[in-house]
Amino acid sequence: MTTPRTAQTGTPLTFTSYVQARGPVLLRTARSLTANPSDAEDLLQTALTKTYVAWENIEDHRALDGYVRRALVNTRTSQWRKRRVDEYAVDELPEPDPLPEPDPAEQQAIREAMWQAVRKLPERQRAMVVLRYYEDMSEAATAELLGVSVGTVKSAVSRALAKLREDTELVAVTRPQVLAA
Repeated sequence: MTTPRTAQTGTPLTFTSYVQARGPVLLRTARSLTANPSDAEDLLQTALTKTYVAWENIEDHRALDGYVRRALVNTRTSQWRKRRVDEYAVDELPEPDPLPEPDPAEQQAIREAMWQAVRKLPERQRAMVVLRYYEDMSEAATAELLGVSVGTVKSAVSRALAKLREDTELVAVTRPQVLAA
């Protein structure tokens, strides 16, 4: 096995031309080192990356196959040494406990309490909260639509959210344990 020679054409061997010419042979070598064809492709890719990094330092391009094969073996040995066992054979598969389904009645009560709290806000704050959080508009788009500055939107939304956090009816529905304490 020899590396492709370009001395006849007078142009030096490039990494790309080397990989195109020798890739199938090197892949067979990689497949002999691993059981899985996908792992062999990954192994070859890693070895070729190492070869590409060292390409300028390789003086004798006739020894490239040996260099790449050595990189394949060293890389595979390193992978084997670093290998961790994350899978264990068991008789029964552990199934996670199913998450409790949210109660639709509670969800509806929370939505209703939220809308009641939003309706209590002043009209301008209510419009900004609805545009920002229900319509999912950006601060800039909200400001442009309402004809105000972005800073006005930020401060008004901040004040509105503070009022919503303090709304006792909303807190009673969303966090009943807070009121009990």
